[in-house]
Amino acid sequence: MQPTNTADPAYFHKVVDCQWACPAHTPVPEYIRMIAQGRYSDAYMVNWVSNVFPGILGRTCDRPCEPACRRGRVEKSNTGDPEPVAICRLKRVAADLKDDIRGRLPPRGAPNGRRVACIGAGPASLTVARDLAPLGYQVTVFDAEAKAGGFMRTQVPRFRLPEEVIDEECGYILGLGVEFIAGQRIASMKELLAQGYDAVFVGCGAPRGRDLELPGRLESASHIHIGIDWLASVSFGHVSSVGRRVIVLGGGNTAMDCCRSARRLGGTDVKVIVRSGFEEMKASPWEKEDAMHEGIPILNYHVPKTFVHENGKLTGMTFALVRAEYDNTGRRNLVPTGEPDVFFPCDDVLIAVGQENSFPWIERDCGIAFDKWGLPVLEPATFRSTVPNVFFGGDAALGPKNIITAVAHGHEAAISIDRLLNGEPPGQRPPPTVNLMSQKMGIHEWSYDNDTSLDARFKVPWAKAEKALASIRVEVELGFDAATAFREAQRCLNCDVQTVFNQDTCIECDACVDICPMDCITFTGDGDEKDLRQRLKAPALNLAQDLYVSGELKTGRVMVKDEDVCLHCGLCAERCPTGAWDMQKFLFQSALAGRRVERQPEPEALA
Repeated sequence: MQPTNTADPAYFHKVVDCQWACPAHTPVPEYIRMIAQGRYSDAYMVNWVSNVFPGILGRTCDRPCEPACRRGRVEKSNTGDPEPVAICRLKRVAADLKDDIRGRLPPRGAPNGRRVACIGAGPASLTVARDLAPLGYQVTVFDAEAKAGGFMRTQVPRFRLPEEVIDEECGYILGLGVEFIAGQRIASMKELLAQGYDAVFVGCGAPRGRDLELPGRLESASHIHIGIDWLASVSFGHVSSVGRRVIVLGGGNTAMDCCRSARRLGGTDVKVIVRSGFEEMKASPWEKEDAMHEGIPILNYHVPKTFVHENGKLTGMTFALVRAEYDNTGRRNLVPTGEPDVFFPCDDVLIAVGQENSFPWIERDCGIAFDKWGLPVLEPATFRSTVPNVFFGGDAALGPKNIITAVAHGHEAAISIDRLLNGEPPGQRPPPTVNLMSQKMGIHEWSYDNDTSLDARFKVPWAKAEKALASIRVEVELGFDAATAFREAQRCLNCDVQTVFNQDTCIECDACVDICPMDCITFTGDGDEKDLRQRLKAPALNLAQDLYVSGELKTGRVMVKDEDVCLHCGLCAERCPTGAWDMQKFLFQSALAGRRVERQPEPEALA
C-alpha cells in the first residue's frame, strides 16, 4: 500500500467519525470537552457556527453522528448492547446551561448593496440568512406563517420542542438585521425575480403530504387527515382533540409525532400500522422506542386496503397481511400470507406515508428545470438551479430529509451566492479550516486525560407519564443536569486527538504493539490492502475505515494501524521511547460564506 497521506485534511477528518457523519460537520469532540469543563457558552457557540440551531437540534436531530460514534463499535466485545456517546443530548446541555450569548453573535456587516430573497423561513433559509447578513447582504425572508421556523415550528410537536426554544434561536438570526416578512406566501417566481433581487434562495420545504387513494377515502374524508397538515393544525391550536381510537399509517418520524400527539389529545387506543417490517421503518430507532414507551403499539407487514364507513362516518380500516421475500439481488417483495384480511376499528386516521415537493408558484417557463420527480435540477455542489441566480436547499432541493441536512445545504448555498455576487465561480469552493497541533506537555505527558471511562450511556430523565401525557405542550425529555452531562461527556473517546506516527524516529521496538489495548497496531511486511487487513494482529474487517500505513521502515516492514477500533487513548505515545508516536488535536471547520479563493476555471456548465 501507499503510505497514508496525513497531509490530506480528509484523512483525519474521516477518523473523527461523528464529525464526518454530520452533514454540517460540527466538531463534536471539541464541544463535548467544553461541556465537561463547564464551558457551556463556548460549546454553544462552537455548535452555532456549524449547525446554527443547537437548542432545537439538541432535542430533535436525527443524530447521524451517533451511529457513527466509535464508542459504539469498540464496546461490542464488552457489552451486548453497545451505545454511542449521547452527542445530541449533550448539545442540548450547552443550549440549556449557556449564559446570554447575544453579545457573542456577529454584528451585521456594512451594507454591500446586494439583495437576497429567501423563500420560506425554515432551517435552510435561516442558515443562508445567518451566513450572509454579517457580510453586509440585505436578506429578506418570506414566509406564509406569522413566525419564523418553518417545519421546525409547524411539524415538530411542542412536547418535543418547546416554542420558546424556536423563538430564541430564530430570533438570534433575525436579530442580525434580517428582514422577515411574515404572512406572505410567494405566488409567482417570475414576479419575485422582477423585483430585482441579486439572488433568490428557495427553502420552502416539501409541504405536501402524500395521500392514500383507497376505497372509502372520499366518503370518510372528514375523519382522515394528512399527517403533516394535522400536526400543523395542532401546533397552531386549530385542532385540540382527536377520536378515542386512532390509526396512524406510516413508519417515519412524522408518523411517530402523529401517534404521540394523538395520545395527548384524547386518543386512548392509538396504534401505528406499517407496510414494511419494524426494522425497515424510516423512523429513527429512538423515535420508535419513545412511541412504544408511551404505550403505542407498532404493527408491521399490514398493507392498507379500505377505509370502512357507515353513513359517511369512518368506522375502521381493513388490512392485508403480507410477508417479506427477497430475490437473488436482495430486492424485497411483499407477498400475501394467505391469511384473511384484518379489521381495526377507529375514529380517526392520520396518513403519514411520505411528503412531496410542491412548486405550483414556480412557473415552468421561468427557466428553472425540474426532473421527472418534480425536483429542481441543481448543480450538486453549489445548489444552483438552471437560472444562475436562483438556488435551492433543504427539502425543497432533494426531497424530505431532516433539519441538520437543511442547515448543511444552507451553508453551501450561502457560499455559492456570496461567490456569484462577488464575480467568482460558485463551483470553486473555499477550503475548510484545518489545524493539527501536538498536545504534548512533557516527555510523556499530554494535555488531556486518556483514562477511558467505563460508564454505560446515561439515560435522559423524562417527565412523569401522567403529566407528560396530559398536555401536548409539556416537554417530555428533561435533559441532563450538569453532573450527568459531565459523566456522559467523559465517555467521549476524543477521536479528534489523533495518533500521529513519525517513521523517521521509530526504532521498531514494538512497545506500542505490546501496550495497545485494542491490538490495532501491527508491524509487518507490506502488501495490498486486502492482504494487509487479514495479517494484522487483529484483522481489520471494517472496510469503511482506513488503515494508517507508514512508509518503509529500516527493517523493510511498515507500521499499520486499524483506525476502526483505536481508542485514541495515547498509551502508544506514552510508551514509545523515541517519541515516534504523538497525540495531535485535529480541528476541522467547514468553510463558510465570505472566504475568498483564487480564481480557477469554471466547471462545466449545468447541462
